[in-house]
Amino acid sequence: MANASGLWGPSVPSLRRRAEFQRSMSMHGSVFCSREFIAKRVVCFSTTQGAEKQALGGSPAESRLPRLVSRGCKLIGSGSAIPALQISNDDLSKIVDTSDEWISVRTGIRNRRVLSAKESLTNLAAEAARKALEMAQVDADDVDMVLMCSSTPEDLFGSAPQIQKALGCKGNPLAYDITAACSGFVLGLVSAACHIRGGGFNNVLVIGADSLSRYVDWTDRGTCILFGDAAGAVLVQSCDAEEDGLFAFDLHSDGDGQRHLKASIKESKIDHAVGTNGSILDFPPKPISYSCIEMNGKEVFRFACRCVPQSIESALGKAGLDGSNIDWLLLHQANRRIIDAVATRLEMPQERVISNLANYGNTSAASIPLALDEAVRSGKVKSGDVIATAGFGAGLTWGSAIIRWG
Repeated sequence: MANASGLWGPSVPSLRRRAEFQRSMSMHGSVFCSREFIAKRVVCFSTTQGAEKQALGGSPAESRLPRLVSRGCKLIGSGSAIPALQISNDDLSKIVDTSDEWISVRTGIRNRRVLSAKESLTNLAAEAARKALEMAQVDADDVDMVLMCSSTPEDLFGSAPQIQKALGCKGNPLAYDITAACSGFVLGLVSAACHIRGGGFNNVLVIGADSLSRYVDWTDRGTCILFGDAAGAVLVQSCDAEEDGLFAFDLHSDGDGQRHLKASIKESKIDHAVGTNGSILDFPPKPISYSCIEMNGKEVFRFACRCVPQSIESALGKAGLDGSNIDWLLLHQANRRIIDAVATRLEMPQERVISNLANYGNTSAASIPLALDEAVRSGKVKSGDVIATAGFGAGLTWGSAIIRWG
């Protein structure tokens, strides 16, 4: 098992209810420094500064010395996009042995969106990104990084550069993919914060987009009822440390759990047209493809109900907060029973839980930014609101982050 944990400040002391948690927090795991120290500075390395020193005759060793900066990040824009085709539970009942009641009672899902042959996940992601930029009032040319969180890119080598192209970013900003299934968006947020704090980036687009419908066995009612396609995005922008909007995080993975949720590669059953002379065994390799999603629902449910509350509680502890300081709980939209179980464990009332699962199903890395965008645009989530968010899924991976909107 691998894990990472983090604490950033100094925004926590500026929250509405802080008297009970203005205490110093010692750090453990993968963290930067103590609460008292990080309230003003973050240690990072500056390649630009190093280049300037070398140009003036400085040694390479000098260029690698750490410097102290005061830098935070905040979430200032959101956007989302969904396919046109809506598939209801009644529609599914026509192709598998199920019903609207059976699905809704067990999952909380009533509808999902599915990409048609005329649609593209890359275009969906670009649309979500444009909306996030519009809300943030940031021009595409001012974006200096694009993170595409997806397990279903439309190119083996990733889709992020194509989104950068679609947005028309003239400065050729760095764009790359993050593959972490349903935890991807949370990992993307943490990655964006690290790039801003330690790398000098200013405007980072974090996109969660997936089209799991392409990897679903539509004859298996245990999985085909769950998944849908969508894209969501946020713009994370640099700011003064006092305005920081990402307070703490907690990230984990456990490869032993991969057997419970996977879509592994499989060899083609078709033999090559060109044979071998027998001198080289198993060559050339057979073409491969990915299998449909395979899931042990009971084990995934147990894993989520056990690990997700622990992760959120850990992140809250690192931030010096507790449940009473949280305005909203926003979980990966996988299953209504999981969302309810986690909320109960955290003693979070339903009126403070954000969920749009019924309308879209499990959209993997897109589920958190999609739900967040709808909550922001409806006026539910307001500037200054503190959100505990968590993703969990294949890998197995899971993680949480305590963030402030706006």
